[in-house]
Amino acid sequence: QTECFNFIRVLVAVNQTHLYVCGTYAFSPACTYIHRENFTLVSSRRGQPFLDGKGQCPFDPQHTHTALLVADGELYAGTMNNFQGNEPIISRSLGSRTLLKTDAFLRWLSADAAFVASFSIPGDDKVYFFFEETADEFDFFERLLVPRVARVCKSDVGGDKVLQKKWTTFLKAQLVCSQPGRFPFNVIHHAFALPRRDGGADFYAIFTSQWQAGRAGSAAVCAYSQEALEKVFEGKYKELNKESSRWTVYSGPDMSPRPGSCYMGPSSDKALTFMKDHFLMDGKVTPTQGQPLLVKTDVTYTRIVVDETRGVSGATYRVMFLATAEGFLHKAVELPGGSHIVESIQLFKTPEPVKNLLLAPRKGILFVGYSSGILQVPLANCSLHRSCAECVLARDPYCAW
Repeated sequence: QTECFNFIRVLVAVNQTHLYVCGTYAFSPACTYIHRENFTLVSSRRGQPFLDGKGQCPFDPQHTHTALLVADGELYAGTMNNFQGNEPIISRSLGSRTLLKTDAFLRWLSADAAFVASFSIPGDDKVYFFFEETADEFDFFERLLVPRVARVCKSDVGGDKVLQKKWTTFLKAQLVCSQPGRFPFNVIHHAFALPRRDGGADFYAIFTSQWQAGRAGSAAVCAYSQEALEKVFEGKYKELNKESSRWTVYSGPDMSPRPGSCYMGPSSDKALTFMKDHFLMDGKVTPTQGQPLLVKTDVTYTRIVVDETRGVSGATYRVMFLATAEGFLHKAVELPGGSHIVESIQLFKTPEPVKNLLLAPRKGILFVGYSSGILQVPLANCSLHRSCAECVLARDPYCAW
């Protein structure tokens, strides 16, 4: 019965005066514009404040989703497109251009695809979606989940005859997060993009494993450079052999301009027909240093954000804030010898999962969202350390004695 409430799933700032909000609305997703000043709904010319939220917001509050509003006012969303929860979609809406979406008939996404995050890097023409889905390219008896990253281009306008109102730049690749001799961490829970000063970005993602044996209750953090993603997207394609029903590496001639690239311009029907079947990359995106930054047993991480701070020595450190399903917050510092958890905070009196983390580095605050409200936690908790030795041993770059 409570599932029929209106669960807000999309909340983005359109400009200084208005918000765009979408909710599940009793399994009939709806969206509206809201005045920021007095929090009233904006009605259309017909006097109706609500817009159809299909393709922007899930029907079921249990379904995962992601939504991102870019600078030109376009909304990029990854969500379920139907009530049954078996038609995932990546869409572009709002703005003045053609609405674009993935093609459900071509099965660019598996029916159980679950989206966890999406990012647009400033000054870049690409939008990245992080999600997991059942892999079709492996011959396993059991259902194998695979973490993925998909890429679309903001300049995409769809095809004229082939792929009308569909993405012509959709590509996806597998993410790898594993330790040698162990079961891979193949269930992705969340991701975060940390912009770099050179204009690129590093992506941090948190994982668990679908196999319990030997890795019960373990969580891992892996980081990927934007260059590692792009190297795979510029590599070889996979294709489905219709006769054997197996995925193989495409070995045909190269096409110019390269299908799926953001600089294709008006594409030929031949290039677009190629894109219909060549959306999966052969290469896998491997993490920085080739292994997880952090592996923690007996925990499930639900959210991650990463801050950069300058220590007393002048060196720059990256600090990961990791929220758990039990309501704890772990602060972990990246150091040359590996990442170390320097602080663990119990956020709630009774265990409950953290739903969201929002970093406000200029204010020195981390906002924590949970089912009953919002907490604010200081990034630096230096009063915890009672002596110089204790402070130094903690290795917290926010603190100095």
